[in-house]
Amino acid sequence: MTRMTWMAALCGMAALAACGQTDGERALTGMAIGGAAGQVISGDPVTGALIGGAAGATCRSLGTCPNN
Repeated sequence: MTRMTWMAALCGMAALAACGQTDGERALTGMAIGGAAGQVISGDPVTGALIGGAAGATCRSLGTCPNN
């Protein structure tokens, strides 16, 4: 398998694992998924982690979390 395939599989598994029950758990999950996606898409995991963490931390207040 290529590196891109492994990263796509990792992102898929992380997305299916769980979003978390608290804002902190959602932020950590968002950071992990965002960092992996940022590495694959643009080679910049830090920006992806920041965006993913912010999205995870605020999804409940925005009403976009599946387990509100």
